[in-house]
Amino acid sequence: MLRIARQRFADDLARPPDLGDPLLPFSFVAKPEAAGSAVPAAASPARWVVLTVLTSAYGAGAFDGAKPATAAFHDLDKAKAAGYTFRLPDLSGATCIDLPGVGGMGVHMVNTSLLDGTIDAEAPEALVYEEKQDGELKLAALEYVVFQGDWKGAQPPALFGREFDFVPAPNRFGLPAFYALHAWIWKPNPSGILSAWNPRVTCG
Repeated sequence: MLRIARQRFADDLARPPDLGDPLLPFSFVAKPEAAGSAVPAAASPARWVVLTVLTSAYGAGAFDGAKPATAAFHDLDKAKAAGYTFRLPDLSGATCIDLPGVGGMGVHMVNTSLLDGTIDAEAPEALVYEEKQDGELKLAALEYVVFQGDWKGAQPPALFGREFDFVPAPNRFGLPAFYALHAWIWKPNPSGILSAWNPRVTCG
């Protein structure tokens, strides 16, 4: 289903709107007079109509279960009380995770009791927090994790219409091979709401 999500009619602008909004995961840019034909953003004119594909996976209600289930965890104390107590380090000991030149993830607070080989959109295995300069942790994303050895499906796990990323062993965390999917429902991610790395998140 197509829905006109945002219009920009500024003749002096030659770029599409910022698509970091979590509700704009896919976009096709077309001239208003030919809204039925998509054109590459790089070749698009100054006048835009952004048509967003609202699929069953990425529609406005796709995260309606996950959001209310995790909203309380903006308060870190409440997250810890719910079992998110393990602050995941990498092999260097760093707990704020980033990849220079690509983006960051942040601080992973893991509920190890949920690492049971199952997937529940309302019960992510980890909460991902952006670490501010003053050390404050701000909830940014959810992460769903399944160890490869625990997964019983014939195909890789998937959620929100997206197959999980596969992280082989050895890896920077010293963990067995696992599947993971990030959902940036609390902080816009220009790379995509289900991308692993967010260029708006940094460490240090």
